[in-house]
Amino acid sequence: MAIKNLLALVVLLGVVGVSVAAPKGLDLNYYKHRCPDAEATVRRVTIQYVSRQPSLAAALLRMHFHDCFVRGCDGSILLKSPNKDAERDAVPNLSLRGYEVVDAAKSALEKKCPGVVSCADVLSLVARDAVLVINGPWWPVPLGRRDGRISKQSEVNLPSPFAGIAALKKNFFDKGLNTKDLVVLSGGHTIGISNCGLINSRIYNFTGKGDFDPSMNPSYVRTLKKRCKPTDFKTSVEMDPGSVKKFDSHYFNIVAQKKGLFTSDSTLLDDPETKSYIDNQVSTAGSSFNKDFSDSMLKLGFVQILTGNKGEIRRKCAFVN
Repeated sequence: MAIKNLLALVVLLGVVGVSVAAPKGLDLNYYKHRCPDAEATVRRVTIQYVSRQPSLAAALLRMHFHDCFVRGCDGSILLKSPNKDAERDAVPNLSLRGYEVVDAAKSALEKKCPGVVSCADVLSLVARDAVLVINGPWWPVPLGRRDGRISKQSEVNLPSPFAGIAALKKNFFDKGLNTKDLVVLSGGHTIGISNCGLINSRIYNFTGKGDFDPSMNPSYVRTLKKRCKPTDFKTSVEMDPGSVKKFDSHYFNIVAQKKGLFTSDSTLLDDPETKSYIDNQVSTAGSSFNKDFSDSMLKLGFVQILTGNKGEIRRKCAFVN
């Protein structure tokens, strides 16, 4: 999609209007009077960055997810700590990138309407707009989140790539998300990359006997071994081989072929509801995936939000006021 067509689509959606049942305190028109160009400003900055470096779309989507799963969507992932003990310092977050996009968007907003738009809202918008730049789905983002003031490395308990289906379902249920949200949001791996360090045990020494995970397609294991040597922990690996640059339903085809990169991907075949969803996306060429993803992302953005007098509006996203 050309950038001008992207902008036209967003303008059209704004004119048509979208009906969304948002939690109390959030509103699609939250900044209409106090910062009327807030969304357009964030969109402009996001397009500038992601159009030059499309891989940032996956990175920013992941950052938003990691933020929402720890203390809710409060921008706490963005905070820095002089003691290196904030959320961003936890091992699962060390590979996060794209902070500069959020900071640039926030900086642009501070020039237009200082102290008005929260970093939590900026991150929510940046994630949405980044996915849209690479031709992914659009979803409405009701605004009005406030920024958290607490960010602790010790509280980072994200859904693990090594987790089975029961643990993953509990992770999601604890955040008010259901089994369908789990499988749908896993589809975000269609544009993600990881590294050999997270999969070497699956392909070289799964049970400590020099074997590979039997839930994996043997031909896929052979392919991965060519890319990842036993002591290689840094080489990148695509989560959706063959379609990593395109936001589509191809990820579900990969999982159905037992080529899910992580245990958390493969285990989606172990639950009747998640397997049924995967089979349906494969058989219908992802006919409902974009809408489903939009719906689940909308729900994700509501997780444990701060509104009203809670939290604050940070002047700089990396530091509390």
